[in-house]
Amino acid sequence: MIRIAGINLPSNKRIEHAVPYLYGIGISESRKILSKLKIDLNTRVKDVAEADANKLREYIEKNYRVEGDLRREILSNIKRLKEIGSYRGVRHTRGLPTRGQRTKTNSRTVRGNKRRTMGSGKRAVEKK
Repeated sequence: MIRIAGINLPSNKRIEHAVPYLYGIGISESRKILSKLKIDLNTRVKDVAEADANKLREYIEKNYRVEGDLRREILSNIKRLKEIGSYRGVRHTRGLPTRGQRTKTNSRTVRGNKRRTMGSGKRAVEKK
C-alpha cells in the first residue's frame, strides 16, 4: 500500500488508475508522471517496488499541488471572487452555473429540482 499526501492508494488497482485517487491528478496526468518516472503502467500498486513508491511520492509532493492544498486554494479563489463582487462570485453565492450555461432548462442539479410549470412535480391526487 502506497500513501501519498495522506491518501492510501488501493492495492489491487493498476498504478495508472490508482494515482488519480489523489485530488488534483487525473488519468492523463497520472500517465505522464508514471512515464517520466519509468514505472510500468500495468503494475499493481501492491507490486510496486519501495524505491519506485518513494520516487513517486517525492515527485508528486514536489511538483504538484494536491489534496488539501489544492482544495484550500480553490476555496480561496472562490471566496476572492465573492468578495470583489464579480459576476462569477455572485453566481457562486446564488448556487447557479458560473460558466455561461443556460438556466431555463438543464440546470436541475445546480438549482435543485424545481419544476415551475403546472402539473409537473405534483403528487398524484387520491381517488375517492
